[in-house]
Amino acid sequence: MALKNIYLAGGCFWGTERVFKALNGVSETTVGYANGHTENPTYEEVCTDTTGHRETVKVTYDTEKITLNKILKAYFMVIDPTVKDKQGGDTGTQYQTGVYYEDEESLPVIRDFFEEERKKYDVFCVELLPLSCFWTAEEYHQDYLDKNPTGYCHITKVEMDKVLKLNEEE
Repeated sequence: MALKNIYLAGGCFWGTERVFKALNGVSETTVGYANGHTENPTYEEVCTDTTGHRETVKVTYDTEKITLNKILKAYFMVIDPTVKDKQGGDTGTQYQTGVYYEDEESLPVIRDFFEEERKKYDVFCVELLPLSCFWTAEEYHQDYLDKNPTGYCHITKVEMDKVLKLNEEE
């Protein structure tokens, strides 16, 4: 196995996590708070819009089974890249979309993907930054929609079905 991490902020992390757990080649997901300016924030603190943290999913994937391009394709299938600090019915700085990377060798792939996505929209609000910090969210947020199947999710069944079809591609 050749494992790597990418950090994806796609609005509420419950649904975003479910998306990436569904992809073949993703070995682990962890929800948490990324790139803010406070240490080890709580959910309540992040919801005050004062910490700078984004609800983020750490996606650990096997590079021998899935490409970063496919992960990014799934990501852009389920976000609205034209809005700032909002996804679905959720509003606040913690819902800002963003891709945060650990290693510089991932940056050219991400940058190229972003350039192609930008061409599709007049306004493009997705952050692309190196990961400065990641704090694991409280246990009750981990695998939330598995534990609470009727829980809120801003990602539609249509979007989720498109993501699942990615598993059929080579």
